[in-house]
Amino acid sequence: MTEPGTPDPISPADPAEVAPQMAVSFLKERVYATFTGLAIVLVMYRTYDHLTAAYAVEILVLGVVAVVLAGFASDGIAHLAVHQQFPHGKDLRMLFRVALSGLGTLVIPLILITLAGIDVLALDTALLIAGYVYIATLGLIGWLAVRNARITWWQKLAALVTLALIGLIVLAIQVLAHSH
Repeated sequence: MTEPGTPDPISPADPAEVAPQMAVSFLKERVYATFTGLAIVLVMYRTYDHLTAAYAVEILVLGVVAVVLAGFASDGIAHLAVHQQFPHGKDLRMLFRVALSGLGTLVIPLILITLAGIDVLALDTALLIAGYVYIATLGLIGWLAVRNARITWWQKLAALVTLALIGLIVLAIQVLAHSH
């Protein structure tokens, strides 16, 4: 538990703060999983002629599951550090729900790659469309983050440009890391 009088960032006392805190956690997990999925499909797109659809599914699922598990572990460690006990009850359920939400980023890309596996699409086309889906997801998350913010239009634009630049840097690093 936190010190008396200190706000608890994990389980706030004010029920009105629970929903925003959960929204932050869900969005963070989606962003991590989306960046990971995007980097993986871009690397596979560069080398699609050496891949099968089954292998592409395996690599994408393993990569996203790994980042989801890492997020779950980091949330569990953070809970332990703040509360001085392992998460249980509703806190543990929330950590599971947040972690599982990251797996939702796999749905459309896996459908596309499966379509390539049954020869409805070419694998390179499936990977390219999956990449665009991931980019659109990141753009939508960024737009949702700034659209109702209580800031001027130019600050919203600056926030979106900053998010895009940071996103490109993160993506370049991940693609570089996954391509070796």
